Amino acid sequence: FYCFEYNLIRIKYPKKNIFCHLVCVLSPVTCIMYISPFIHFLYDGTPEDSCNCDNIIVGDIEEIKHAKLLTITKVFKNQTKMTDEHYIELTQDCERFRVTRKYMPFTLSAEEEAFPLAYSIVVHHKVQNFERLLRSIYAPQNFYCIHVDKKASESTRAAINATVSCFDNVFIASQLEEVVYASWSRVQADINCMKDLYQISDRWKYFINLCGQDFPMKTNLEMVRALKGLHGGNSLETETMPSNKEYRWKKRHIVKNGDIHNTNEAKKPPPSGIKMFSGGAYIVVSRAFIRFVLEDPKAQELISWSKDTYSPDEFLWATMQRIPGVPGYIRAHHKFDRTDMNTISRLIKWVYHEGDFDAVYPPCQGTHVRSICVYGAGDLQWMLQQDHLFANKFDTDFDPIAIRCLEKHLRNKALQH
Repeated sequence: FYCFEYNLIRIKYPKKNIFCHLVCVLSPVTCIMYISPFIHFLYDGTPEDSCNCDNIIVGDIEEIKHAKLLTITKVFKNQTKMTDEHYIELTQDCERFRVTRKYMPFTLSAEEEAFPLAYSIVVHHKVQNFERLLRSIYAPQNFYCIHVDKKASESTRAAINATVSCFDNVFIASQLEEVVYASWSRVQADINCMKDLYQISDRWKYFINLCGQDFPMKTNLEMVRALKGLHGGNSLETETMPSNKEYRWKKRHIVKNGDIHNTNEAKKPPPSGIKMFSGGAYIVVSRAFIRFVLEDPKAQELISWSKDTYSPDEFLWATMQRIPGVPGYIRAHHKFDRTDMNTISRLIKWVYHEGDFDAVYPPCQGTHVRSICVYGAGDLQWMLQQDHLFANKFDTDFDPIAIRCLEKHLRNKALQH
């Protein structure tokens, strides 16, 4: 069986077989561990594989209809769900877990080895989503900080801790927050990971923050090349502040009984006369930008001032990017604004920007949660034509086929480079 797998890889991916061949000669047992990640996902035999992902990726209408029908059947949903207990059991043997789940055991190119990335992943539920995200972005040269919400269930915490324990370069944040929607705690979770990642290694070049329902649209090598193309700059949404959002930082907000409340008490103006900008929670920034966040007095002033505002993640990074002296600085004039569609940090379909003709993007082929599209298989063709590194949201409980097809597409592309 393993000879068959090895020959399959040797024929399909000739550029990748030299290392595997050496390992096989030295140790047949180790060979199994190293070859396994290269095996085409087609041979997993999972229920999602009853769909033809190649056809879905190119927008085949009939195959997409087939995928939609599958995802609404109860039997299919039960077959594709992996419980927290499953992860806890599987990670009792870490080598078995890494092999079974096909984690990449070595770096695929010298270019990637020389350009490590650092990730912060904030999670509060849906372990299967998190683990499939981790598997799709995992590379031994990178670093991964996982922030698990203090409110997460015991089984969620146990499953994530067990998964993380199987990797030397993946760790739980040293300080965990009880994250309240739209409050400072969401930003603090990322800052905690920034601190840990900054201290754990001086090798990584760029920081990317994620949540458990993100998924990559690019291979690690494609990301490295896109980040090199920033020439030390950053990529994040930063736009002129709309007047209807000013109350978020002009009024003092407090957390009470697990929710955020507007006290209607006026706040002092932003420190040092800083001009406020609007943006998003997700950023792609250089190591130098992270150093500025953690050490610069102006940055620390702005952070301290922002702690009693509403949804500070949607203005803090956008504003910091426009402060003179910040690495990757963008001038404060509105002509230098960056929208979510001309940055590479995150592709999100908002329901009020969807449409058939003059809209920002085509209609969502999945469903909506809080006005955001939860992608279906029918969104993949359009999605993969965009320049973003990641997309949000995905949900294995809603459409595991969309994630499955992205997994296969990215793994095969990575091996063909």
